[in-house]
Amino acid sequence: MDLKVIRYFIEIIDHCGFAKAAEAIHITQPALSKAINQLEEELDLVLLERGKRGSQLKPTASGETVYRYGMELLKVRQEMHRELEAQRSLSAGELHLGLAPLGSAEIFSPVIARYRSLYPKIGMQLFVRGGIEQTIALKKREVELATGIIPVGEEFEGFCIRRNPMVVVVPKQHSLANLSKLTLKQLNDTPQILFDEEYALHDLVYSGCIKAGFIPKIATKVSHPDFGITLVAAGTGVMIMPQFIAERHAVAGVMRVPLSTDDLIWELSLFWRKGHPLSFAAQAMVELIHEQLATDPL
Repeated sequence: MDLKVIRYFIEIIDHCGFAKAAEAIHITQPALSKAINQLEEELDLVLLERGKRGSQLKPTASGETVYRYGMELLKVRQEMHRELEAQRSLSAGELHLGLAPLGSAEIFSPVIARYRSLYPKIGMQLFVRGGIEQTIALKKREVELATGIIPVGEEFEGFCIRRNPMVVVVPKQHSLANLSKLTLKQLNDTPQILFDEEYALHDLVYSGCIKAGFIPKIATKVSHPDFGITLVAAGTGVMIMPQFIAERHAVAGVMRVPLSTDDLIWELSLFWRKGHPLSFAAQAMVELIHEQLATDPL
């Protein structure tokens, strides 16, 4: 059903006839009559009581129903256009952003603050989850943009926003503490503290060890880097993590030994579902991050 024809019908009722309605909507009277005849044929109903020439035109009972619902349809269309325009101008809308637990505070706090300053009327929901959960949240449309160290491919597209070398956090008295650099293969017999499986970093380290030719000896798993580093200081094992995270959670009694970049490197990406257009609010965030990367890398 063409909403334009519904509008024509409403104009005819409001102006009590074809002539005045045709003049109001700038269409010829024959064209207007043809449109209404086609609408009646489509609905298989008579919508107008056509009396003698010069008599006032009235809607039938079916016509009154079409008029009432037609008014609602046109009102909804107007509200839809108004809301879309508000979203386009970023004076309304919502952004659901998924953030990886590791590094988000350091990297995204200034970006989010600037976004809120530029677009104060955009509602923002932040979901801090591990990389695995981020991909699930994207598929379920719980978030529109997400960060993580997953590779983009057939399902997702995006771009790298931060690269950082990895370090091995070791106890000060450990035999590896005095080395200038480490490879994964040198950790063959050393117990490791890994992040929980929900973190993409868990898979990155585990698969890296497998690629290096050994299955890592897991001392324990943690969900917070500060707890993991404290366990390292207590002699529980060693822990691999991005350099800037290790520096932020530094404690006495540990050393940070650079890990060969040929083995592992930490790359945080912003990504979204491939082939799904982003909302205006999400596009604005993507553009803001691009601008930030161009002037002052995150």
